[in-house]
Amino acid sequence: MSSAPPTAQERGRLGSKLSGAAVALGCVLFLGGFVWGAIVYQPYTVPTESMSPTIGAGDRVLAERIDGSEVRRGDVVVFKDKAWGDLPMVKRVVAVGGDKVACCTDGKLTVNGKQIDEPYLKPGTSASPSGIPATTVPEGRLFLLGDERSGSLDSSVHLEDVGHGSVARGNVDARVDAVAWPMDGMLAGPEGFEQLPGGISQPGPLPLVLGAIVVGAVLVLGGAAYGPLARRLHQRRDGSRELAGVG
Repeated sequence: MSSAPPTAQERGRLGSKLSGAAVALGCVLFLGGFVWGAIVYQPYTVPTESMSPTIGAGDRVLAERIDGSEVRRGDVVVFKDKAWGDLPMVKRVVAVGGDKVACCTDGKLTVNGKQIDEPYLKPGTSASPSGIPATTVPEGRLFLLGDERSGSLDSSVHLEDVGHGSVARGNVDARVDAVAWPMDGMLAGPEGFEQLPGGISQPGPLPLVLGAIVVGAVLVLGGAAYGPLARRLHQRRDGSRELAGVG
């Protein structure tokens, strides 16, 4: 014998349970995504045009909290250094401890003799208008430049300082993953450094964080909407039956 199909009341109870489960799961994902993001990421406002065109003055960025030992060539980092004013600054790492950096060869930066393609610079501009004499970066330190090379107070103007303009890895607080406002999204990967030893960094978990928040919001809204929609559908069915009975 075949079992009887579920009644409307049974289907309603099942739907209510599923919608409740969707709302509960959605809340976990939505709130969990925000908590995860708050733990992993720190927002910063970039005050100058020194990272233009990658990041403009006044842009809000999301930077992943990392240890300085995790920094690789091509990373855009947030750091503080007393010799540079001891305020949070945002620059791009172009060389690490032991590297020999110089500019320019055919208008390009060289690291350990390799010309580096830097598509994030303004088209047609030199990697360093004033040039950079061959400099060996001390171990445990980083050589940093702004993407706006003609107006950035970076390692190229601190060459006479201790460490030849470099910054200690321990001074790095975070690595920029994305521009949150305006909503330019994730920074492009610095492929020009990919062939050097150690490669380049992988993006942080920001896409997963945002995905959890979006999916959570959809589940909460969808689950919460089930009850009103089900009642409206039920009322329409009852009204149709009544009209059919009158006819």
